[in-house]
Amino acid sequence: MATATAFIDIPASADQVWQLIGGFNSLPDWLPFIPRSELSDGGRVRSLQTADGAVVIERLQTFDNAGRTYSYSIEQAPFPATDYLATIKVETQGEGARVTWSGRFEPVGVSNEEVEALFTGIYSGGLQALRANYPG
Repeated sequence: MATATAFIDIPASADQVWQLIGGFNSLPDWLPFIPRSELSDGGRVRSLQTADGAVVIERLQTFDNAGRTYSYSIEQAPFPATDYLATIKVETQGEGARVTWSGRFEPVGVSNEEVEALFTGIYSGGLQALRANYPG
């Protein structure tokens, strides 16, 4: 099992950040490389289109609005991994918020290190894009 984690501190309250990212269909609101998201299966499945036209289908596994966290699995994606489960969590950190994006997965046809580097890059890039929404 391979894992990846990234976090970023944001100069806004945890509630403000969760308001932006807490919806399972909200990726296009803050993640430039996901311009489109469509929900199905009663809001539990999102079909994402990446900026380069690839399709990623993810299923909501757990959602805790009060705890400002959700977890999701990937049902279809062009990634060299299977058994994928990721979590996004927003916590109060001093005067602002800390957002953590983490995942676990099994590599397919690549090493643990390669797939860990891939997802660490995705998470870090996504969190940098999120941070850009909060100047200051």
